[in-house]
Amino acid sequence: MVSSEQRRRELAREKYKRQMEARATAAAKRKKRNAVVASVAALVVLAGVGAAAAGVFSSDKKDDKKASAAPTPSSQGKKWAAEPAMSIDTAAPYTATLDTSAGKVTFSLDAAKAPHTVNSFVFLAGQQFWDNTKCHRLTTEGIYVLQCGDPTGTGSGGPGYQFTDENLTGATYPAGTVAMANAGPNTNGSQFFLVYKDTQLPPSYTPFGKITGGLDALQKLAQAGVKGGGTDGPPATPVDVKSITATKG
Repeated sequence: MVSSEQRRRELAREKYKRQMEARATAAAKRKKRNAVVASVAALVVLAGVGAAAAGVFSSDKKDDKKASAAPTPSSQGKKWAAEPAMSIDTAAPYTATLDTSAGKVTFSLDAAKAPHTVNSFVFLAGQQFWDNTKCHRLTTEGIYVLQCGDPTGTGSGGPGYQFTDENLTGATYPAGTVAMANAGPNTNGSQFFLVYKDTQLPPSYTPFGKITGGLDALQKLAQAGVKGGGTDGPPATPVDVKSITATKG
């Protein structure tokens, strides 16, 4: 016969067992919840880094047709229905000059590895698409870039067409890199960025050029910081683009 004391001890053991099981279940739920929160936080951080280098081509739609030479009128300037027809010599060297109020920046263009990108860049330069525009974004923390190429100066403008990503395998972004900004895969337009300090980015932004002169001007500009004292926004020292020219050879 089980005594009252033995019964009391048995009930105490069962109660302790239930408490331990409840604690283990609660701990497992907390661990799962924390893992989900950590995953979401990581995605937010990555999205933030991507956004810092992304141009927003809000209403531009991808079109696989080749562009006619005639632009359509727009409140944002010239626009084309589709990517320009290939007209560059992909085996030849090309160079570009970005003439700004902060100084001149020259860079080589890699037509062999990024033919569509360089073809578009040469086309838009020839159309004076970027003349009298502004470099609208400077980033001084996490990534180190000056972003240009939006004729509206808002971060939402483009040429009316989009084209495919290129040269992404193993892409890195050391100081001196010139790469396309985008709003996701294969959404390249007219916005690009100049890397003035080694930057870690996912290989999602087509690198198509290397700065050959004027990197010091960019670094001096970055030292002046962002307007309003932040780390991402219009540069404190305005960068007016007088012209961008691109030539073969």
